[in-house]
Amino acid sequence: MLKIFLLLLLTAVIIISEVPQLLHKKRKKELILFSIILFLGVTISIVLAMGKTIPNPMDLLTFILRPINDFISK
Repeated sequence: MLKIFLLLLLTAVIIISEVPQLLHKKRKKELILFSIILFLGVTISIVLAMGKTIPNPMDLLTFILRPINDFISK
């Protein structure tokens, strides 16, 4: 629980330091991209801090591409 709290505190510090600059310079696209990447990073970090495992994206690619590779190899 402490890890999650510290993670959220660090996220708040990042938001406080970065978002005002983006708003002041009217960089809407960068703000949206920054928000999406930060949200994904924080979400993954919270899941890992809770002790859960995250599947490897390469496993999904292997699952999808192996039948194609087998078909082409024949």
